[in-house]
Amino acid sequence: MSIYQFQVNKMDGSSVPLSAYQGKLLVIVNTASQCSYSRQFADLQQLYENYREQGLEILAFPCNQFNDKEPDRNAEVERYCRGTFGVTFPLFEKVEVRGAGAHPLFQYLTQQAPFQGFDTQSSSGQWMDDFLQNKYPDIYAGDGVKWNFTKFVIDRHGHVAARYETTTEIKDMEPAIQSLL
Repeated sequence: MSIYQFQVNKMDGSSVPLSAYQGKLLVIVNTASQCSYSRQFADLQQLYENYREQGLEILAFPCNQFNDKEPDRNAEVERYCRGTFGVTFPLFEKVEVRGAGAHPLFQYLTQQAPFQGFDTQSSSGQWMDDFLQNKYPDIYAGDGVKWNFTKFVIDRHGHVAARYETTTEIKDMEPAIQSLL
């Protein structure tokens, strides 16, 4: 099985088969425009601009499951992300990424790439680890998406190649992306 079996919806509600991205290297990321990690939009956009011609696509899925950081409707989310962050990569309709209502794509991604923990050698990784364990132990438990801006790298064959947690900066993913291109 690969991600190509899944369908997702654009912001306008029209359905897109992920097989439309066959042969591309993908970064699938759950986003929230009002989250403090939304600063990663700029770096994701730069990554997209740097490698799009080589076959990279970034697929962003807004989500409102973590501290209500994406409360607006799809049209407002898209307008804000494009206007504020200059995002040109595809934005899809809001989804749930964890729990019983998680979109099947995210259920698959987390099964294929289980949670390996945060990098507690970094201050941001240690902070997020402590924050979730103390404040949201139910989110910390298991392999589900832990927070906004969890990033999954999908190889050109539709298989999950890597998972990067919220606190992983885009520049730290770049060597793996370069090697897969």
